[in-house]
Amino acid sequence: MTNVRTLDVSHLKPYEISTQAPLWWGQFMFVFIEGTMFCILIGAYFYVRLRMDVWPPPGDQFPHKLLPSLALIPLILSCVGTYWAGEAARRDSRSGMIGGMALNLVLAGIALWMRIVEWHSLNFNWMTDAQGSYVWAFLGLHTFDYIGDLVFTGVLLLLVLIGRYGPKQRLGVYVDSIVWYFLVAIWIPIYIVIYWGPVLVETQQ
Repeated sequence: MTNVRTLDVSHLKPYEISTQAPLWWGQFMFVFIEGTMFCILIGAYFYVRLRMDVWPPPGDQFPHKLLPSLALIPLILSCVGTYWAGEAARRDSRSGMIGGMALNLVLAGIALWMRIVEWHSLNFNWMTDAQGSYVWAFLGLHTFDYIGDLVFTGVLLLLVLIGRYGPKQRLGVYVDSIVWYFLVAIWIPIYIVIYWGPVLVETQQ
């Protein structure tokens, strides 16, 4: 009979709340895939943009810049709450996790409300023309991920509030920050493309 060799891992922690956790790397690869998708979409936008004689197409208004620009303030500040919650999860601080996630949700909610208001002011939709298709694709895909992460954060906040904040929940709070940092960071180039792209890049003649 062949002896079976085993590896003793009893000294390892069940959960590692750090960048060494497999879940952290899973989230990292997720945002890498999402980032690649948005980069492809940005490239496709400019591919079409540079081959149009008139942009935006006739009848489409230039997107307003004031409200989307102001919305960047609460969006960027929401990262403070995310960082606060993530560090609190590492320290096992219930109050810190609650405060950080609550701050993140409030500021992110304000930014989302401002986006929806601006979205409704557009005089074109995804069926109007190429401009409409790209703008609605940017807004729709990013907002879908945005709301999804807000729901995830809200569930984590609820779990911590009712007293369920063991290692699994703390790890969830910690890795949640990766997705949120990505959503904020990727919105900057998307914002530039949607609201400044029509005037920053000259059309080929």
